[in-house]
Amino acid sequence: MIECFELALPDGIRLSVRACGPAQAPRVVFLHGFPEGAFIWDETMLALSGRFRCLAPNLRGYAPSSAPQAVDAYRARQLTADIAVMIVQTGPGPVAALVGHDWGGAVSWNLAVQRPELMRQLVVINSPHPGTFLRELQLNPAQQQASAYMNYFCRPDAEAQLAAQEHARLLALFRNAQGQMPDWLDEGLQQRYLALWQHGLTGLLNYYRASPMRPPTSSDAAVLGLSFAPELVTVKLPTLVIWGEEDRALLPSLLNGLGQFVPLLDVRRVPGASHWIVHERPDLVLQYLGEVLR
Repeated sequence: MIECFELALPDGIRLSVRACGPAQAPRVVFLHGFPEGAFIWDETMLALSGRFRCLAPNLRGYAPSSAPQAVDAYRARQLTADIAVMIVQTGPGPVAALVGHDWGGAVSWNLAVQRPELMRQLVVINSPHPGTFLRELQLNPAQQQASAYMNYFCRPDAEAQLAAQEHARLLALFRNAQGQMPDWLDEGLQQRYLALWQHGLTGLLNYYRASPMRPPTSSDAAVLGLSFAPELVTVKLPTLVIWGEEDRALLPSLLNGLGQFVPLLDVRRVPGASHWIVHERPDLVLQYLGEVLR
């Protein structure tokens, strides 16, 4: 059974956390992405709950967690600090694994670099490492075009645009390559998403507004001036990357050269799966997690 509780962080943020499994069991932490919520991990957590204490916070900005309105509240340091404090508050020692998808993966990459002592291993699902993402945003026109939506999300009218017609544009993000709603997005799941988005979209969109990692434009080319010293983006932990190869926003070229930044790397490419692989292939994701946690 999924239980819910709230964590109060020192900076005033309150994180709503979904959890299951024995309180004293090794912990596994799951971080969701945009425009999702912690509930996407329920099936996976329940399957692992016989051996692990599974925890999935709604990231800041996502109801019912705190959703500050200021863009600066969504800088990388605040997002990683939330999860670092959560890990410390929920048990002793490192977690067995930190698992992140999309923006949750971005937070996971950063935390694994900055606070590796908080986890034994890292699992990232369709979320680019900052080193390869920066390279592709600067040099690859195909990835620049695929990521153009990020600039759209930064527009001041993005909330209104995405909320119009009962959040039709957000729901459309889930359409498959044929333009159809996928079978996994049934009426019940659609309602869960709509209930989440009805609390407001500013926090969700502020992730994009707070980050310089988006395609360059004539009015905003900040990404072209960025560079990362290798030691500041190198993950030294055992790392599993699961990648749906049909991701239309994050192209498989983001995996090229990843070993330069992640020496202990295991990549599982999944042909035919998209960005939404957690929904599409839950059994396969669970299988790969089980192998890592074995």
